[in-house]
Amino acid sequence: MDDPLRDPWLPAMRLALAEAEQAARESDVPVGAVVLGPDGQLLATARNEREATGDPTAHAELLALRRAARALHTSAADPTPGTARTTHEWRLTNCTLVVTLEPCTMCAGAAVLSRVDRVVYGARDAKAGAAGSLWDVVRDRRLNHRPEVIAGVLPEECGRLLTDFFRRPRTGPADNPAP
Repeated sequence: MDDPLRDPWLPAMRLALAEAEQAARESDVPVGAVVLGPDGQLLATARNEREATGDPTAHAELLALRRAARALHTSAADPTPGTARTTHEWRLTNCTLVVTLEPCTMCAGAAVLSRVDRVVYGARDAKAGAAGSLWDVVRDRRLNHRPEVIAGVLPEECGRLLTDFFRRPRTGPADNPAP
């Protein structure tokens, strides 16, 4: 039976999975993310780019959040009547972060600080997850913003991509990234 909470997120998760697959082809850990705007429009897509850029913070979630904020900021500057945003905001209020793997502490913190309304993820990360598995940064009552968390959207597909990636033989540093 389909879960009504998860079904609306399937198309976005499939986009995130396509990003994750591209990351794997580029020898990076296959994690993909998308940010949906307040009306459900696609604001940004991203995949892990740590190996490609040599940047330890180039996680899919951070890149997607940055790109989404830039997209909203740019549309806010657009003088066209009827644009969705009218101020130069960095906040991603009413936006949704969709990611194939449960965010780590850095990415969970970024989701909180960006003020997304919800975090939707596919596979749990028992070793580093910070949206309920190992830690629960996004719902920590001590913080001023707590996004809704929707877990387990296409978890098998998201998890399989990671499992297959780490089972593949690798030969060098670019082929042997840490999770």
